[in-house]
Amino acid sequence: MSDNEVFSIKETSEQAGISEDTIRYYEKIGLLPRAERKANRHRVYRPGDIHTMKLITCLKKTGMSLDEMKPYLQMSMDSDLADFPDEQEMLVNYRKKVESQIASLQQVVDFINEKLDKRSMFPDEYPIMRENQMSVFEKKNIFS
Repeated sequence: MSDNEVFSIKETSEQAGISEDTIRYYEKIGLLPRAERKANRHRVYRPGDIHTMKLITCLKKTGMSLDEMKPYLQMSMDSDLADFPDEQEMLVNYRKKVESQIASLQQVVDFINEKLDKRSMFPDEYPIMRENQMSVFEKKNIFS
């Protein structure tokens, strides 16, 4: 993609992976600059715009609000994040949050894999139960 290339809103939507309505909304709230226009008033976008939209999508997946994203989007392409300690710290915190979510999801995957490997949803053995504690099966029979 060259910087001279231009794309319609439909092409941009497809490449950025967001809807045309979302692009218009982001422009309306100032998250994206207003699009350039052709003589026929149709919006045109450049590769840099698509990159920005992909960045927004990525930041959104971290759980970051649209307002929290604005400082990142106002940085120039050659900005050094180290020059923005508050934004850098916030990004590190969001990374930690995502890493925690990944670890939690990995536990779910491991649990499912164990159940698939054993071909059963129940453990091989039940821990010793106290006298007054009923098993899942006994409780089920009470209500049958």
